[in-house]
Amino acid sequence: MQDNATEVTAAGIARLAGVGRAAVSNWRRRHADFPKPVGGTETSPSFALAEVEAWLRKQGKLAEVPLRERVWQQLAGHPEGPVTALTHAGCVLLLIHDRPTVWLEVSAGSDERLAAMLPAALEEVLTPRFGPPARAVNTRSAVNTSRSVHAASGADGPAAVNTAPLAHAASGVHTPPAVNTPHPVNTRPAVHAPTGPALLPSTPLLRGAAELAAELGARQAFEFLLGRHLDANPRQYTLTPAELAGLMADLAGPARTVLDPACGTGALLRAVTPRPDQELYAQDSAPDLAALTALRLALHTRATVHGAVGDTLRADAHPRLHADAVLCHPPFNERNWGHDELAYDPRWEYGFPARNESELAWVQHALARLKDGGAAVLLMPPAAASRRSGRRIRADLLRRGALRAVIALPVGAAPPYNIPLHLWVLRRPEKAPAQPEVLLADAGQFATEGRGGPDWRAVREAVLDAWQAYDRAGHFDERPGLARSLPVIELLDDDVDLAPARHLPPATAADGTDQLTAVRERLGETLRLTADLTPPPIDPAQPTRWPLTTVGELARGGALVMRAGGNGGHARVPVLTDHDVLAGTDPSGTLPESDEEAVLTEPGDVVVPVLGGGSVARVIDDATGGAALGRNLVLLRPDPTALDPWFLAGFLRGTANNRQASSYASTATRLDVRRLQLPRLPLDEQRRYGARFRALEEFERALRRAGRLGEQLVRGMYDGLTDGTVAPD
Repeated sequence: MQDNATEVTAAGIARLAGVGRAAVSNWRRRHADFPKPVGGTETSPSFALAEVEAWLRKQGKLAEVPLRERVWQQLAGHPEGPVTALTHAGCVLLLIHDRPTVWLEVSAGSDERLAAMLPAALEEVLTPRFGPPARAVNTRSAVNTSRSVHAASGADGPAAVNTAPLAHAASGVHTPPAVNTPHPVNTRPAVHAPTGPALLPSTPLLRGAAELAAELGARQAFEFLLGRHLDANPRQYTLTPAELAGLMADLAGPARTVLDPACGTGALLRAVTPRPDQELYAQDSAPDLAALTALRLALHTRATVHGAVGDTLRADAHPRLHADAVLCHPPFNERNWGHDELAYDPRWEYGFPARNESELAWVQHALARLKDGGAAVLLMPPAAASRRSGRRIRADLLRRGALRAVIALPVGAAPPYNIPLHLWVLRRPEKAPAQPEVLLADAGQFATEGRGGPDWRAVREAVLDAWQAYDRAGHFDERPGLARSLPVIELLDDDVDLAPARHLPPATAADGTDQLTAVRERLGETLRLTADLTPPPIDPAQPTRWPLTTVGELARGGALVMRAGGNGGHARVPVLTDHDVLAGTDPSGTLPESDEEAVLTEPGDVVVPVLGGGSVARVIDDATGGAALGRNLVLLRPDPTALDPWFLAGFLRGTANNRQASSYASTATRLDVRRLQLPRLPLDEQRRYGARFRALEEFERALRRAGRLGEQLVRGMYDGLTDGTVAPD
């Protein structure tokens, strides 16, 4: 009964059988015994997973559903939704991780017995990890406690509270205002044991997840399922890239107690270096994110995890916390952050944030939850460094030594990928510095052309070297174009503009002109190469009618192997994306880390994008071999005794060939690679065509290189002429 409760769409059936969605539509039309829809809509019906599996086996189209795919389809088609299913699976995987013998005991027998016994078993695991279920905090009266009492109380002391009116940054002296909370502050623990009736529809999924844990390990099984869910719903979540999370954790330094007040999927806390007796605090207003983060952290580390659900600014779940470090990727440009309700909140020690300055509210929340000397690192939009509405708060953060560094990241470091975001590094000041300086750094030079993000290794080295040198000495000698420390007094003007690019000197003139000279020389060499590679005069020929075959027929006959790009792999393996294939660039992508086997390219493979309608095919060379195949790509691995790879790639690029093999939706064009055609020719004749196709590919690469170098030279000349480093004559 429960298996039939799991539904799967046509896209899921196509993934199970390793075919395109068009094939599933054909099966529905041609086979009267194909399972009937049990849900969904008329345009996007869903089917019972168990019935689909049985039909595929009966037709000989599927010997056995892969375990990972079966568990994923059970999760994706859960009647209560994938988030509920993922939470149930995470609870059970934590039980298997901590007490495997208990799982073996409760899972023996029927599904009804499992659902009845599981809540008590989960409670025994969840309570030690996350604490007992907490009652909602109901704060209706003002509390009057000075900040000095708060600081002296230690990590679990009373919250900072004072009845004095709010003092703005212009005064230079701040007494924290009173807490005035006329509404209840409701928070709840992120994870609690589900009831037996709630678990009953999940029992097939839970048994499947246990099998997956036996194969991969409990942590890896949860990471695989979570990664698949995030990948399937990219617009629902704002993710923090793992490389950026690691950089933020390194900037904060080693810490025993760490808070993320807007935890999302837990990437920042997961990047923290483990320590003995470590405690991780997480809160998010979305119950699903808070639960998934708490489970992810509990499976990832032995640290005590304090997860909570609630609006952090309106309903702080950890008001007495004095953490060693705070890491935060707050929501940007949020106008409904509580401006009207929180006018007299004690956290606004540096000034009351304007309605459009929600990011400065998060900055002050982070400082309020730090112990003296503790560090906070926040990802910020660049506008927060220069908006006039926030200049008084920025000024007081500088004057009192709380803001230690503003670091501009390269474009593409994190969503939104089209703007260069900033990192703010802050410290809870123990005492005001005598001659404070602030570090300004700009890592924009490490941006790359591909969609895989910046050169993270270079970003890490440059940023951490500058920060560590500055943190030791309180000063950093100027490094043109990269970083410098400035006395705070130089920034306290009418604008208090902290954008690093406005305060960093450009690279030295000698370096700039030397680079332009090198670019010009490379462009000249490339243009000469382009001339040498220009195709010879056209030799007209009579139209030839060859006997044709298709890629699908060649795959069935064993002349080539056909593989589709995956959804997971190892974080250290570069990923060849569809953008890389279209642009002719090196592998630049990343995939969610999981134990799912990635499709690795080999020299001589032919890679074809399936979306976008372009006539493109790329032959993998020695430099690109070993990269993982990204999504929306199909790999063709020809048998060298039957097919020449350059012959194959060349004929696949024919415009008419692509047109007849493409299908069209309302917003995209999809290529059915199996329908692409090529002539049946002897291997020697294939190699003749392949040599010409290879020469055209080299000419095309040279044209691309010349275009990039030309753009670089023109931009450098404009910059040099306008900043005085290049003479007009």
